[in-house]
Amino acid sequence: MLEIHCPYCEEKRSELEFAGAGEAHIARPTDMLNVSDDDLLKYLYIRDNHKGVQFERWRHIHGCGRFFNAVRDSVSDKFLMTYKAGEKKPTKAQIDALVKKAGVTK
Repeated sequence: MLEIHCPYCEEKRSELEFAGAGEAHIARPTDMLNVSDDDLLKYLYIRDNHKGVQFERWRHIHGCGRFFNAVRDSVSDKFLMTYKAGEKKPTKAQIDALVKKAGVTK
């Protein structure tokens, strides 16, 4: 069974306690009243779904109930790191170090 670390509860729990909430770090258009249909479509529906390392939002639904971000390898399904919502996205160097440590391919 997959275990996921909740950065708020500060413990690993069963994947059954969590729900995925899509791609993380999606920037909302700054001027929602004047946004083009194409830009609104991209904001609401278009997501990256590539093979490899992804930034995702998760929610600890059967625990603290809070949303957090995760760096996950979509090929191996390994969680490389989790961090609180609102914290900065890890740098490329940090991701490269996590990938090397976990032994996954980018």
